[in-house]
Amino acid sequence: MTAFDQRRPPEPEVIADCVHCGFCLDACPTYQLWGQEADSPRGRIVLIAEGLKDGGELSPETVTHFDRCLGCMACVTACPSGVRYDRLIERVRPQIERNHRRTRAERAVRKLLYETLPHPRRLQRLAPLLQITEHVPTRWIPEALRPLAEVAPKRPPAVDRAPVPEFTAAVGERRGSVALLLGCVQRVYYPQVHQATVRVLAAEGYDVLAPALPDCCGALELHGGAEDAGMRRARRTIDALTGASGVDGLEPDHIVVNAAGCGSAMKGYGELLGSEQARRFSARVRDVNELLGSIEPRAPRGPLNMRVVYHDACHLAHAQGIRREPRELLGSIPGLELLEVTAEGELCCGSAGIYNLVQPEAAAELGERKARHLLDTGAEAIAAANPGCTAQLDLHLRRLGRPLPVYHPIELLARSIGAP
Repeated sequence: MTAFDQRRPPEPEVIADCVHCGFCLDACPTYQLWGQEADSPRGRIVLIAEGLKDGGELSPETVTHFDRCLGCMACVTACPSGVRYDRLIERVRPQIERNHRRTRAERAVRKLLYETLPHPRRLQRLAPLLQITEHVPTRWIPEALRPLAEVAPKRPPAVDRAPVPEFTAAVGERRGSVALLLGCVQRVYYPQVHQATVRVLAAEGYDVLAPALPDCCGALELHGGAEDAGMRRARRTIDALTGASGVDGLEPDHIVVNAAGCGSAMKGYGELLGSEQARRFSARVRDVNELLGSIEPRAPRGPLNMRVVYHDACHLAHAQGIRREPRELLGSIPGLELLEVTAEGELCCGSAGIYNLVQPEAAAELGERKARHLLDTGAEAIAAANPGCTAQLDLHLRRLGRPLPVYHPIELLARSIGAP
């Protein structure tokens, strides 16, 4: 008997790649917070190895150390041995949900999150209630709802909530076609990002298909260990987006995502589901920055005279290796001065899927640190390519009394090429 069942357990050969050199320590946010070996990647790898031994168990203390991991993958970038820590933690989390009995309070919070966040219609109905909570004493808000009420963004103005057309034709000579994931949180709280994405892609020569389904790609559930639900959503996403077709009746050339966490999850469907269909789908997924960075720009850029600091979303920079493209796109805008964070630039902001909702204290420490570093650049605005990061940064900038606008890079590009 071990701590893990036989359904996708962590792999001993991946564990064996770790030589315990310690390069991951400086990269790990939770080790930086607490300085405990068990809250570092190599420490958690030791705990996984112990769990695979006869008599291994998922004790509450062990589970706490796994729960504290953000899954930011900074350690994967830092590791000179190429250890797939991402693969290990993504296999451990479902094991915890199946084989460890959480407290009633923990179960209530997770049930609330999984019953609302991946469901855009429910989230749309909940949004006004969450906004009201800003004006009532904290003690009046149910405890399970408090982290969500704090981090929930303000609802966008009505002009930005107009539905995205299911089909938008390319402007000028056609380069190809794309299917755009609308998803859940981005669709409800940041619909202007979808609108900007459609306008820029069309201006650059792509037909854009934006089907209403799927509701969610499964990234939030997969990140939290709810593997069965995440896998069901993954299959629905593949069916919905490969089934989309343009005026010529053909499948889209690319599957485009404008949320870093979603893109990371969708690029991992092949490994998650193990089917040839899933592998082919994952190979076609492109972050919008990635796709636009791979083509010669066609739409003329107008000036935006502003100082902008770029924030690397972990699931874009570490999980997908996309760093250059968003910077080059922002750098292509005349008049825009692109700034960089010099202190702890690789530090996670604390959003990390549902992390800031289930580990609010640790997330708040990281969010404040990141917000201060961004403010220290003297920027007038922040660019971030993930809705979770946008909400987390906005919260902590406001808490510091120095709110700055946080834009997706595609919003600034849309402004530059003349979109309203």
